[in-house]
Amino acid sequence: MEQKVTTRRQGQQPIFRALNQLMVLAYRLGQGRWLTSFPQVAPQIMILTHTGRRTGLKHKTPVAYAVVDGDVYCAVSTGEKTHWLHNIKADPHVEVWLPDGWWNGVAEEVTDPALRTPLMRQVMASSGIPARALGIHSTTTTDEELARKTAAFRLFRIHLKEERTGPGGPGDLAWVWPLVILFLLSRISRRRRRKR
Repeated sequence: MEQKVTTRRQGQQPIFRALNQLMVLAYRLGQGRWLTSFPQVAPQIMILTHTGRRTGLKHKTPVAYAVVDGDVYCAVSTGEKTHWLHNIKADPHVEVWLPDGWWNGVAEEVTDPALRTPLMRQVMASSGIPARALGIHSTTTTDEELARKTAAFRLFRIHLKEERTGPGGPGDLAWVWPLVILFLLSRISRRRRRKR
């Protein structure tokens, strides 16, 4: 039985809900690389699929990330009210859509202060303007200042276990692009013929 997949969250602002759905759609259209093309400005975005702790439904959440030594790291900046935080604490088995692939993984929280600060710096460096809006500059913010400004954040390491392929993942709608291009070319061609 196929489970429903959703990007909608109760209490989430409509603009953020729409942006999240747009990012998931971009990945499904095979445009995930575009979301990570400008790290100085926009955050490096991956899609994190997690299972609802109450509903059992699959949820897709775009989050900023950094890859360090083969593991994926992401942070929750909105604290305990974040749905995906509670979901992965209840079931740490997740799926990760990265620009170069789709993986099953297992998430675990990083709590060791000696590891947390340098890893959080990497995630903040990959977060682009949102991190700078919080006053975090990956090259100039001191370790103490970074630890203070991210004290309420939760940092997660995702161990990538196996690569995924098949329907329902990133790029599953990439076939749409050739059809759109053919449609647009045919419209342009018709207009030119009419003008003659």
